[in-house]
Amino acid sequence: MVRKIEGPTRVPVPGGKVIDEYVGRVNSGDEQVSIAHMVAPAGWSEPAQAPAFAEYTLVLKGSVVVEHEGGTTVVEAGQAFASEPGEKIRYSAGPSGAEYVAVCLPAFSPDTANREE
Repeated sequence: MVRKIEGPTRVPVPGGKVIDEYVGRVNSGDEQVSIAHMVAPAGWSEPAQAPAFAEYTLVLKGSVVVEHEGGTTVVEAGQAFASEPGEKIRYSAGPSGAEYVAVCLPAFSPDTANREE
């Protein structure tokens, strides 16, 4: 069955980052996958996490800095990265901020992000 999704639901988060979820638990009720468009200002970062979902991210503008067990990876516009469930990672925006699309399998949930305090 085809379902048209008219638009996203904006998910409030601290630190100036904007999350617009198109597909997922909040906007469409899908638990298998989430697709969100995100914009993060320069200097934005979030606590480390070890999510219970795989995440695939396509960077559209700027850069996303990914800290992980193997070091730090800078992902520029036009590049993508993937992280596996249970992998400890920490995201931040590069010096010009970041615009990106994230796909999570299963769908993102704050309860399964397993963020550090």
